[in-house]
Amino acid sequence: MLSRQLGTKLLAYDTPFYLYDTALLRQTLESVVYESQRYDYKVHYAIKANYDKRLLSIIREYGLGIDCASGNELRTAIEAGFDPKGIVYAGVGKRDKELRYAIECGILAINCESIEELEVVDALAAEAGRKVDVALRINPDIDPKTNHCIDTGQADSKFGISYEEVLENADRIKGLGNLNITGLHLHIGSQIRELHVFENMCNKVNVIVRNLDSLGFGIRFVDVGGGLGINYDMPENEPIPNFASLFSIVHNHLDVGGREVHFEFGRSIVGQCGELITKVLFNKTTATGRRLLIVDASMTELIRPALYGAYHNIENITSEEEATKKYTVVGTACESTDVFDENVGLRISARGDLLTVKSAGAYGMSMASRYNLHDLPGAVYGDEIAK
Repeated sequence: MLSRQLGTKLLAYDTPFYLYDTALLRQTLESVVYESQRYDYKVHYAIKANYDKRLLSIIREYGLGIDCASGNELRTAIEAGFDPKGIVYAGVGKRDKELRYAIECGILAINCESIEELEVVDALAAEAGRKVDVALRINPDIDPKTNHCIDTGQADSKFGISYEEVLENADRIKGLGNLNITGLHLHIGSQIRELHVFENMCNKVNVIVRNLDSLGFGIRFVDVGGGLGINYDMPENEPIPNFASLFSIVHNHLDVGGREVHFEFGRSIVGQCGELITKVLFNKTTATGRRLLIVDASMTELIRPALYGAYHNIENITSEEEATKKYTVVGTACESTDVFDENVGLRISARGDLLTVKSAGAYGMSMASRYNLHDLPGAVYGDEIAK
């Protein structure tokens, strides 16, 4: 990763901070664009993964659309210069003011996640004197084989409308005169590494599209979401995810009659380009003999380990020691769950050493908080250091 190459140069910056490898981001974007264009697939970037302005400006250069999950994400995308006609807006709880803004912007589609939301959007569209393009976000009831905290496509998930409910209310939905039902949206979860799961998704989508066709829905595009995972265990071995295999699976198994096929990638685009750089404050041994390494980052900078037990590879990038020890790396927040990793092998670490928490480009800074009145972390970009 980039921090290995920069090493002691990073000591010049106030920690903790996010280090972004803009060259790797560009390589990842080149890969996803090249592989998607082989099948004429449309790719949106899930802005919730990371809304750093510098990264967004690079992503915009490659022609990606945007997937939003809140009104502020939508506004950020618009202000960053993304074409509204490449923006989709999902989320189970959109406020009226957010929906009005989406209608005003004329985005590609509002992805509606309940019958009542469809009715509200219809009423707001009438109020604005417009006919609005929407997509039906349907829950396909598929086990994505991922952390249960980040699966979104099983029957009892809060996300999406149940397929059965759509069938039962088809006439009611088609009767909403201020809506154009132009799309179908599904998303089964995040950090999916077992690619056969996408085969199951395609088979479900094929059935859903055929049935919606028979009921007279004029679906123009099918948005199969994202979810492609990254290698958190050994990120150096797989800095760019396997977009080619995913697109090939979808091409071979999805049969939607020539409709546009859309994807929404967040983690797989920015996950590996970011690292959280933190400084060792203290060594400490507990009464039970557990060796703690206390660093100046915490769950306020990267909440994923505390929130759902996510793993991030950690490395000491400035120690000159050859020998290693086992440490439990903990942060400064006033919470017992503020632990980055237990019993991790690191080169012998002393006060002032820098550690990198890898694969932190997605759902790191975007989920940061000011708990304990911590400052939000800064950002350093690899191409700026090289100058």
